[in-house]
Amino acid sequence: MLSAAIREALAADLARAECSREPIAPLTSVHPQIDVVDAYEIQLINIRRRVAAGARVVGHKVGLSSLAMQQMMGVDEPDYGHLLDEMQVFEHTPVRTAKYLYPRVEVEVGFILAADLPGAGCSEDDVLGATAALVPAIELIDTRITDWNIALCDTIADNASSAGFVLGGQRVAPVDVDITGVEAVLARNGEVVAKGRSDAVLGNPVTAVAWLARKVESFGVRLRAGDIVLPGSCTRAVDARPGDTFVAEFDGLGSVRLSFE
Repeated sequence: MLSAAIREALAADLARAECSREPIAPLTSVHPQIDVVDAYEIQLINIRRRVAAGARVVGHKVGLSSLAMQQMMGVDEPDYGHLLDEMQVFEHTPVRTAKYLYPRVEVEVGFILAADLPGAGCSEDDVLGATAALVPAIELIDTRITDWNIALCDTIADNASSAGFVLGGQRVAPVDVDITGVEAVLARNGEVVAKGRSDAVLGNPVTAVAWLARKVESFGVRLRAGDIVLPGSCTRAVDARPGDTFVAEFDGLGSVRLSFE
């Protein structure tokens, strides 16, 4: 476990890397003794800093929600990060690729909560009962670590590699769709580059949201009414380049687009 001073210093390194767009070496290579608790505390230091500067937490994202990604990272559970209002991008406003270091996009079935979720003991039924709508979403992921050379604690400390998100316009009640059977197709500049299905996310995206509600409580965080939750990607991540336009189509949920300049 790291000292409070080292946690603060590493948080500052990540914040500078994000601001300057100059990546840093993996935290795990510089401080191999770092553990998951250290990593979440480093993440929270930067989230609190951004909130103090005027940002607002609008939700959370789940990462490492597929078995393949967990096996690659050598873990047996997902991780999570925060979504801030300043991270939201919009369908009809191209984002500047130069704002990011190594941007990629992921396709997700988003949740919009109508009620607070319990923490410990949160169940899938609790999630379904509290969900106002499902929404087509794309998460923009990035890393402040050189060349995506990350281990588990690197991505957790770096806000679970989250950098932005965009929501499509359609809102669908959970009872109106088979949440485990949503087929998703991602096209880049009109060419299909990834396909997947919602049950790639822990077998059921609702399971990921329930896990998240239980997990964040241990760090003094709760999922609240109005929050956006991105439970994990239905597809592999795809690199984003200047001039790219992505469109994600979801059976029964509509579509969402994201373009880069």
